[in-house]
Amino acid sequence: MSRRAAPGGVSPFGVPQRRAIHDPNESAFSRFMREQIWAPENLPGNISILTAVTVFFGGIAAIRTFGELMIPA
Repeated sequence: MSRRAAPGGVSPFGVPQRRAIHDPNESAFSRFMREQIWAPENLPGNISILTAVTVFFGGIAAIRTFGELMIPA
């Protein structure tokens, strides 16, 4: 049985290939956001960093708010 080729725009593994966006009017900040922050291959790591920072600052806010309740009277 012969093997059929993958359709155009799809890698041999069945995953669609990302096309590079080349906008001459795009700023460096928007290119950084698109390539490093919102890119699917970087998203799990970015979400884990965001979670860690949120827990850290949430802990600081909780201690500043309820810290006196932890001191035995």
